[in-house]
Amino acid sequence: MDPASPHLLTTGPKGPLAAQDAILRCQAALLARDGLAQAATALCVELGELLSCERVTVALFEQDELRIAGSSQSGELDPRHQAAVSILAAMHEAIDQRLSVAWPASVPDPPISLAHRQLAGSGQSCGVPIVCAGMISGAITLERSAGEFFSPAQVALCEDIASFAGPVLELKRTVEAPWLQRVSESFQGLLANPGRKRTAWTIGMVVAALLLALPLPWRVSAPARLEGSVQRAVVAAADGFLQQANVRPGDRVTAGQVLAQLSSHDLELERKRRESELRQHESGYRSAQARNDRTQMVISQSKSAEVQALLTLTESQLERTRLQAPFDGIVIKGDLRDKLGAPVQRGEVLLVLAPNESFRLIVEVDETDIAAIRPGQKGQLALAARPEAPLGFTTRRIVPVATAADGRNYFEVEASPDQAQANLRPGLSGVAKIEVGERSLGWLLFHRAAAWLRLALWTVAL
Repeated sequence: MDPASPHLLTTGPKGPLAAQDAILRCQAALLARDGLAQAATALCVELGELLSCERVTVALFEQDELRIAGSSQSGELDPRHQAAVSILAAMHEAIDQRLSVAWPASVPDPPISLAHRQLAGSGQSCGVPIVCAGMISGAITLERSAGEFFSPAQVALCEDIASFAGPVLELKRTVEAPWLQRVSESFQGLLANPGRKRTAWTIGMVVAALLLALPLPWRVSAPARLEGSVQRAVVAAADGFLQQANVRPGDRVTAGQVLAQLSSHDLELERKRRESELRQHESGYRSAQARNDRTQMVISQSKSAEVQALLTLTESQLERTRLQAPFDGIVIKGDLRDKLGAPVQRGEVLLVLAPNESFRLIVEVDETDIAAIRPGQKGQLALAARPEAPLGFTTRRIVPVATAADGRNYFEVEASPDQAQANLRPGLSGVAKIEVGERSLGWLLFHRAAAWLRLALWTVAL
């Protein structure tokens, strides 16, 4: 039996073995495993037994990077270790030359084998590219420390095994890859074919044009805040001192509830003085009536009426020292806890109330989108406190004056919620989207850029 025969393998542990049998054994080992790592490892083990190698390694390209897929050694090769670096360098040496490389060389005029020489050391090494569909998808390296050199027949056998194993390994790698990577590789393979490149570009441009022309809902997005539909300020009716505070912001109140109390000592003294004056004038009136002094009666009666008016005013002012809620609602502003005993002035706002279940929405629409907003349009509000439950609303009024804040100009659009929801509070903020019609996808993507470019050209044009 000729050791150099291309159909016989003489280095197997069980004696001579036909090349076809060796290929079938390697294919059976590949197909019997499900995962890529298990299949590649089984192939390495089978090749190691057939060729009496101490270590066989398989690596495949993944996103243009050569990565080790399996090895006949039980321990995993760490890419950071020198052994893995040497193996990958030998694989790249064979791939770059698109040839099988063996060291020591057994053929005249051998290819470059510097990396294989470093990998083999005092032993032997061989690197074989894996070809799939005319493209190199990886490589196999074989290492052994003793025995005969890798003969041309053995190298040819490794090439046959690699050519049969390449499609199987590539299929298993593709199945395990993420779907986005598979799609990307499919497009790359399609564009790499010169005959299909123009067709692919044409189809891509047609699909892109159809997508850009696809009509989609246009919703104007803008910051928004929730307010009470009516806000009532509770003010100090007269100069005085804050004596008592019964509520805080966030408290719910009922109509007529006492919210705060101003000091009434001076008004109490004033009322007593007016009552005393009133009794004196009434007594003078009765005395003049007893004397039948009509002039004095008229004087006393007029002074009594004057004092009575002043007394009524004092009592009214005394009543207004008790700040009461004008309706059922919630306190949204005014924390008076740290102002007890402090002086207050007449007309000073102490508290602000809003109704319980009546709200309005203020949407701050940017000036670039305000032309599309009309009263009666529908929209939704996602509150920062409750983004999972959008609140539907309808626009009611557009404030015709722009407001400049935070480096932008915006218009306030008033809207009303379509239905009441529990646990709403004035002051909640979020993002509102107003439905203003349909536009093409291309318009939605590029209309802002086109408007900016048009304005820029208008600015610099002579």
